[in-house]
This record gives sequence, structure tokens and C-alpha cells, in this order.
Amino acid sequence: MNPVIKGYVLPGLPHLLLTPEANPGWQKIRSAMDKVRDEIAKSEADVLMIYSTYWPSVIGHQILARPEAEWVHVDEQFHAVGSIPYKIKADRELALTYVEMAKARNLQAREINYHGFPIDTGSVVVSKIVNPDNRIPCVVVSSNVYSDRAETIVLGKAARDALLKQKKKAIAIVVTSLSNRIHDKVTAPQDDKIHSLKDQEWNQKFLEFLGEGRLEDVSQLSRQFHKEARVHKVGNFKPFWWLASVMGQNNLYAGNVMEYQPVYGSGAAVVSLTPSSKAARDLEFDENDPESFPGERNVLGGGEPAAHASLRELEADADIDVGAEIGADEPDDLEVEDDAGAGSNPR
Repeated sequence: MNPVIKGYVLPGLPHLLLTPEANPGWQKIRSAMDKVRDEIAKSEADVLMIYSTYWPSVIGHQILARPEAEWVHVDEQFHAVGSIPYKIKADRELALTYVEMAKARNLQAREINYHGFPIDTGSVVVSKIVNPDNRIPCVVVSSNVYSDRAETIVLGKAARDALLKQKKKAIAIVVTSLSNRIHDKVTAPQDDKIHSLKDQEWNQKFLEFLGEGRLEDVSQLSRQFHKEARVHKVGNFKPFWWLASVMGQNNLYAGNVMEYQPVYGSGAAVVSLTPSSKAARDLEFDENDPESFPGERNVLGGGEPAAHASLRELEADADIDVGAEIGADEPDDLEVEDDAGAGSNPR
């Protein structure tokens, strides 16, 4: 049984909720998200599983488990756009099971359940647009700033474990932009555009893959996309690792790019992925497929990470250059900079 009946890629900037009419492109994105709302309402989903790149965590993975979270949110970057009163209902039972399954796979995870916890902009915006009446409860998981591909893949598998254990059907949602460089100067809504031509070209390439249902290919190519079209901050393009993992790690999807527009310089896309019996293309790469997290990679200790050390042993045994084959020597997603420069966006 596949516990995930559909997946979505959705943007989460507050403009789409509060001022979509200010720009024709923003309104198109909002209209596409309204269509997603209608699709979700007609679905048989028991829960929305949300991975938000707007919610950074440093120690382990945080999972929203408060049955009813109510507050007023103001985005830390775009506070002038306005305040967002919200009420979000979480599936506490599933959230606790998610924590349990994550720990079983050697991840560090904990529940979040207290009044006033600052739920992130992306989760608030997406929830209010696509699930405004809280008809379907949600489980929201944070994006750990230090997690690598292996850890994020395992986090997705833990989500799938939880769904199977609870026998619940889910819609998986990642809240993220494609390119995430925003304007470094105040820009009028009517002057909005993708930050650079390079960003535009890479966004379109990824959308081509997603439109063909090639989710696993997108997951495997995320490092390259990150180098080309994303600043080195929190998001790190991890959501596609998580989404591919929780949905089954294949290219067996019908993809639909419902809309793509700039939102304050970033690449905002609304994409749906529906499991299919026919693969778009069988072009998955050969990245490793971990079942449990092997432990921290000693980022600050100065020694060689355990995962890399094991690769060295494999190289010696097989007389091959594993690093050259899978990019083990690349710094990939470990770069977390305090200052990514003008126009950076931590989402």
C-alpha cells in the first residue's frame, strides 16, 4: 500500500496570502494554490505531511504535535506585508509516531507542543490557503540546517513508516521556492522578476523534470541545482530529498506544473505529483539509499566523517574511486553561511 496519494511543491511567501492582487504573476500562483485547495478537499487524505524549508532547526528534527496551535504571525523579512492570524490543527498521534519512527532510524527528533511556538511563515501561508478550514489535520517537520542527503532521505522514510503504522493516507507537501535569491532592494510589485537569467534557466530545467514526473531524478540532481540557483542558507534544496523518500523514490508519477512565476525575485512554482503505474523515464541515478542514519559526520571535530571513512575502506577493497563516482568529496549541503550576501533568502 502506498500511503501517499499525492505530492505537491508549493511556495510560502506571505505575498501570496495577503497581497496576491498586487502582481498578475502572484495572482496566478494564488489561483493555482486555490486549485490545490480544491483538489485536497476532494481527496481521501487523512493528513497533510508538510516539510517546510521556512522552519530551520539546528539540533535534530522538530515535529509539530500541538493539536491546535493558534497565534498571530508576522514574517521576519516581509513584516510590512501584514499580520497573519492563524489556527492550525495537527495530528498529534501521527506526529508522536513520526518522532518514534525517526528515533528508530537513529535520527534525533522531538515533538513541539506548547502555546505560542513560532510556527514558520511557509507552514502558516500554505495551511491557510490550501486547508483554510483545517478539515484535514497536518504534521509539520522542520528543515535541519546541518542534515545531509542521507539524513534527509531517512527522515522521509521515517514519515512513511509512521503513515504505514497508523494506516493513514497522506498528501505530502514541501514548502519551498526553486531559486531562492530575492531582491536586495525594495522592489515594487509591478517590477517583480526572477532574480537572474541563470536562476530562470535552472528553474525551467527542474520544472521540465517535475512536469515529466521525474521526482527521483530531481532528488538526485538537487546538489547541482543548489550550486547553480540557490544561496547557501537553510533550505539547501533538501525538500526534494524528503519528498522523493516519503513518496517512494522513483519516477512513477504524473507531473503537472500548475504555475510558475517570480515572487520577489524567487522562483515560485505550484507542482503536483500523482503516483502512476508507468514511469516517466527510468533514469534514476546511483546515489546511496540509507535505511538508518549512521550518525553525525563530525562537522566541527576536524576528523574525517565516518561516512567518508567507510567510503575510503570501500575504495581500498574494490580498488575504485568511490568519491569520483558519487561525489563523496564534494562539500554539497554542509555549507551554512552566516552571511550569504545581498539578496539572500533562508528559504
